[in-house]
Amino acid sequence: MTVALMWEARAAEGRSEELLAWARRQELSERPVRRESFRAPQDRVLVITWWDAALDAELPELPDPDAELMTRSVHRWRFESLGEG
Repeated sequence: MTVALMWEARAAEGRSEELLAWARRQELSERPVRRESFRAPQDRVLVITWWDAALDAELPELPDPDAELMTRSVHRWRFESLGEG
């Protein structure tokens, strides 16, 4: 089974590049099958990691950045892949 972990934070005004750089520097205790970073309007940063694991498996996740980098709490979601189509 493939599980995708999504981590999303909204940067403090004018700090989206700093938040993105912070997220990219974060190392996980295990290496995911895939890891990708995204940027969106309103200074949002999204990181998705894909794992060959069960939906409820213990998996490493990105931590919360320092509060001054964000305008709100980090959002996290976990999804089970249903394949293409």
